[in-house]
Amino acid sequence: MSKLNTNSNTYIIIYSTFLVLIVAALLAGTYVLLKGRQDANVQLDTQKQILYSLNLRDSINGATDQQIVSLYKDVVKDTLMENDEKGKPQPKVYKAIVNGDSVFVLPLKGQGMWGGISAFLAVSSDKNTIYGAYFNHEGETAGLGAEIKDNAAWQKKFQGKTIFAADNDTTVALSVEKVVSDAATTVDAVTGATVTSTAVSKMLQDQLKNKYMDFLMN
Repeated sequence: MSKLNTNSNTYIIIYSTFLVLIVAALLAGTYVLLKGRQDANVQLDTQKQILYSLNLRDSINGATDQQIVSLYKDVVKDTLMENDEKGKPQPKVYKAIVNGDSVFVLPLKGQGMWGGISAFLAVSSDKNTIYGAYFNHEGETAGLGAEIKDNAAWQKKFQGKTIFAADNDTTVALSVEKVVSDAATTVDAVTGATVTSTAVSKMLQDQLKNKYMDFLMN
């Protein structure tokens, strides 16, 4: 029986292929085992953000995961997704009941300075007055752009603002500006984070106009 030549190209190729297959199988198995937990964590985080936008931050701080899920089920009653005339699903809207009042939560997405930004904007039953807001980001600068997520006091400034100006109910006026021109529709920009603040303003304007105008008008 001839001795196996471990220096041959054939041996190296077969050995490398075998290792690659083993590693791929291990990675695939790990992904399958962890996917359920990862999906559950993503879902829980989404539920937290929606509850934050509904001004229920104090109710979930320090709460267990089970308590948060239970509160979410009690508050968020439905997920609305209408189809347009071509049968294409429209943007998701969450319908919640808070203190006996209907509140609609609109998911928003945009592009920040260093990555994606997002928000859940809670709108009162008049579909104009902001009930609450929660903003998130993928990589804005800590202490500056990251304040859109970390600064609860800044997020609170959105409460009571209106999407449309008093004299115009068809143009989105809600914005974030360095100089507040209309206190009813404008929120102060985050100090030292002009680019991120501008990105938030653009997200609000673009998403409300292009994704949710039909919902807001009906």
